[in-house]
Amino acid sequence: MIIASQKRKENIAEYLLYMWQIEDIIRANGLDLDKIKANVIDRHTELTDEQRRQMEEWYESLIDMMHREGVEKSGHLQLNKNVIVQLVQLHDALLKDPRFGEYTKRFYASLPFIVELRSKAGDDPKGEIETCFNALYGMLMLRLRGAEVTPDTQAAVSQISQFIALLSHYFHLDEKEELFKNED
Repeated sequence: MIIASQKRKENIAEYLLYMWQIEDIIRANGLDLDKIKANVIDRHTELTDEQRRQMEEWYESLIDMMHREGVEKSGHLQLNKNVIVQLVQLHDALLKDPRFGEYTKRFYASLPFIVELRSKAGDDPKGEIETCFNALYGMLMLRLRGAEVTPDTQAAVSQISQFIALLSHYFHLDEKEELFKNED
């Protein structure tokens, strides 16, 4: 909870990837708060009793949302889907605005990788932005497992990562209402 709110303020891409990881941690613990306490919360020995209580409440609310939204086995919480929607809306606005040529350039440099990834998605291809996040999350999971990653995959994810980093930067400028300011 503390980490999530900090990431949300600093880097929307890291926040979203973190929240996807939290969803998977909850699933790995069978959506059972007692298991999450034992396997996750209790390992944070630096937390105060109040912080532990807040963390338990946060996990409990996420578990409740996962049940209500039917994402116990797969998929993402609506609050995480909303972030993707916001990023897609910003992405579309940036592509239409000639002041953001560098963004457009980075997007088109990433597009061949995005298209290739979408072609491998089977019957459920996602939009371009979500495909980018799926690639970044997949790379994160591979690294956590210590799996070997081909140079081609590393190059693709590096390109996508640079593109998403720029989108994330613009997202935070937009939240502060500093992105589309008219320059006189």
